[in-house]
Amino acid sequence: MTIFNIIGLASFISGFLSGLLGIGGGIIMAPILIFLPVWVGLEPLSMKIVAGLTIMQGLVACLFGTMYHKQFNFVSGQLFSSMGIPIFLMSFLGGYLSHFVSNTLLLILFATLALAASFLIMVPVRGDTENPDIQNLVFKKPRAFIVSAGVGLLGGMVGQGGSFILIPLMTSYVKIPTRIAIGSNLAIVTLATASGFLGKALSGQIEWLFTIPILIATIPATFIGSHVSRSISFVYLKRILAVLIAIAAIRIWISILWG
Repeated sequence: MTIFNIIGLASFISGFLSGLLGIGGGIIMAPILIFLPVWVGLEPLSMKIVAGLTIMQGLVACLFGTMYHKQFNFVSGQLFSSMGIPIFLMSFLGGYLSHFVSNTLLLILFATLALAASFLIMVPVRGDTENPDIQNLVFKKPRAFIVSAGVGLLGGMVGQGGSFILIPLMTSYVKIPTRIAIGSNLAIVTLATASGFLGKALSGQIEWLFTIPILIATIPATFIGSHVSRSISFVYLKRILAVLIAIAAIRIWISILWG
């Protein structure tokens, strides 16, 4: 197995989950790129390279995932404008403020929020259906702003995108139907990911040769994941999300407690 095979495999798995669940693939992509090369006897990738490849994969997956879910009428322009701009701006602010706050404290807050989110995703939403009417979507914009700004600020502080936390808060607090939350989250996260990608690209943190398997694997994987998502009941999608979010939260707690 070559490093290109590993990057392609990680990109396919992450892209599939992005299309399926509407989350950025970083919670899957990064661990695979960090550990799998060592397990198969290859040179480990540096964290700089892993971060660059992960954000590249996330951008491609979110961009194409948004396009695919939009075909099903699950991407809300209202949600995108209400939540995309706040999360974009607050992520920048969070990155700046992180210098003034203990990183351990931030990780504890983020891990606690992630663990709570794994339970929040299972909270029933009134009117949640397999085919929600996006044309008549009604939600409280102040709540949408609070959620996106809060996740953006905290995510920016700890260097995490927070897309896997955003969906549970969108469904449980903003009262967005699950399928619209999944599709719209991809559009919202695309904006924040594009900003991060641009910063890494301009500072030379992207290994462009390694982006070839990312493009080859991510685009079809996201397409497959999006169509599989359409065929699975939103109830089961929420359960899968709950498990993945809990795993991500546990992984963060392990890094806090045992470094």
